[in-house]
Amino acid sequence: MKKPLSAWMLALAAVAVLAACGKKEDAPAPTTEAPAASALPSKIVVGLDDNFPPMGFRDEKNELVGFDIDLAREAAKHLGVEVEFKPIDWNAKEAELNGKRVDVLWNGLTITEQRKQNIGFSKPYLENHQIIVVRAGSPIKTKADLAGKVVGVQEGSSAVEAVEKDDATLKSLKEFKKFGDNVTALLDLTAGRLDAIVVDEVVGRYYTAKKPGDYIVLDDNFGTEEYGVGVRKEDTALLGKLDEAMDKMKQDGSAAKISTTWFGKDVVK
Repeated sequence: MKKPLSAWMLALAAVAVLAACGKKEDAPAPTTEAPAASALPSKIVVGLDDNFPPMGFRDEKNELVGFDIDLAREAAKHLGVEVEFKPIDWNAKEAELNGKRVDVLWNGLTITEQRKQNIGFSKPYLENHQIIVVRAGSPIKTKADLAGKVVGVQEGSSAVEAVEKDDATLKSLKEFKKFGDNVTALLDLTAGRLDAIVVDEVVGRYYTAKKPGDYIVLDDNFGTEEYGVGVRKEDTALLGKLDEAMDKMKQDGSAAKISTTWFGKDVVK
């Protein structure tokens, strides 16, 4: 016959049971971290002037086409994102970008120190000049001959800044007229309401090539500049990815192919 447990032994056993029942396991530490947010949006909205051939414009079917359109589409493929093209008032391009109505500006956008204050730029991808176009038979042969003449430019374009930097030439002009787009300025040149226009070389030569006997491009110009893609200054991740995509397009030959289609040769830097 077993002897009964003493009172103190029963109490000790009860305490042990209660302690075991009351013990809580520590919560297991999470084994995985939350996925990081993607550095790129699923769709990039490209702001452009849709009357800026051959960089971006509407064809006879009213569809957006152009050198920069094709470059942007190819870059989007490399980035694995969708691309949407949104025509904007080019004179308000910085407000459109920083107001987040578009994600990038990609349409013959010249890199300037003034624009760098408000826009982040990609690596330059094209070299350009601000050329002087006159009518065939014009007495204007040099930049100095613009004295006393009426000269037109597209408002908001880098041609404005290029001419204004040349203080002596600017002050010598009879009138410096600004137009909503280069097409209208060219029409005024044709009609004789302008004596000359200053325009991006890629645009000017595109138009003058269509009517080879109507215009002359002077040897003088208002300087050399470079094109880049503009993004909001805080969008550094997007900017880095765009530069990577453009580098790959140069390496795999897709940028050269697009350039040859529009210009007859590879002009991409």
